[in-house]
Amino acid sequence: MPKAARRNPDATRFGMVIRRLRQERGWTIGTLAHRAFMNQTHLGVLEAGGNIPSLITILRLGDALGINGADIVREVEEMRREAERVRLAAKKAAMTPPPPVNDDDVGGS
Repeated sequence: MPKAARRNPDATRFGMVIRRLRQERGWTIGTLAHRAFMNQTHLGVLEAGGNIPSLITILRLGDALGINGADIVREVEEMRREAERVRLAAKKAAMTPPPPVNDDDVGGS
């Protein structure tokens, strides 16, 4: 992927979730790749947020991790909603004018 290319935020979130779940189990990328019938390099790319996973990949990873693939997607969706909430709050804060300055506060005598 060229350096100028932008990663998909959901792919990045997915990779973060998979990495956390793998590390919680004390597994290497190779261990999870083997259990999920995946290529280790491909799994590394997914964990780095370099690709959006296919449905079969999500299901295989869920099976290998002992969880439902939908739970992985649900966690990505929760992260997406939180990021949007933070973005909107920052936008609202940027659009809110500062409070007026009281002349008594300036020069302070």
